[in-house]
Amino acid sequence: MTKLLFRCLLDRALHGGSCVQGKLLLLEDDRLFGETLVDFLEGEAYEVHHYLDAKSAIDALYHEDFDLYLLDVNVPEMNGFDLLQQLRESGDSTPAIYITSARDKEALTTGFRSGADDYMKKPIDLDELLLRIEAHLRRRYGTPRVVVGEYLFDMERLVLYRDSTPIPLPKKLAELLALFVKYRGEVVSTEEILRELYGDEDPGTGALRVYINKLKQLFGKEAITNIRGIGYCFEA
Repeated sequence: MTKLLFRCLLDRALHGGSCVQGKLLLLEDDRLFGETLVDFLEGEAYEVHHYLDAKSAIDALYHEDFDLYLLDVNVPEMNGFDLLQQLRESGDSTPAIYITSARDKEALTTGFRSGADDYMKKPIDLDELLLRIEAHLRRRYGTPRVVVGEYLFDMERLVLYRDSTPIPLPKKLAELLALFVKYRGEVVSTEEILRELYGDEDPGTGALRVYINKLKQLFGKEAITNIRGIGYCFEA
């Protein structure tokens, strides 16, 4: 179990709600194997959408965004190679991993030339698959996204996500959230917060209280404790 998953499950147990490390599209026509992958990855806090044929997967792509694709090759309607090539030609750069029984060098070459980021030959090791998924998501997002309540927060880009959908935040609010996440569970003084957000400027505490209230709206009133005369403690 990864540290991120442990934190996610702990938050869910203590505060309720859901936690998702990433949203995956799985194209696999073997129903039993597909369900095995879904069960495993959902147990690792991924949201997995499983499709048995290429047409269903394409229909989903018109309506939803995904963080990573897991693609079989020999599936109904269109093979996985052609599907991914069409996505790449349309400008879709979402990381893609082929999981296939095609083992020959020609298939491997075709897979990577169609735009794959990775290629796994069945039977696969599930723990290895998990490591590869995590590696590709790190490359895509630059830094692991941190679980914060029911959300994921990209500490480098200062972007908050819910179910893989970015939640717009004002710049100062995102910077405050990053500071709180960095010192989660610790008391951060009001002076330190103002210094981190405004440098040598002196905006007073009014704006800070507004941002605190906005974070409480997102994460719940219990997420932030006001230590009167000292500062705040963030525990979402």
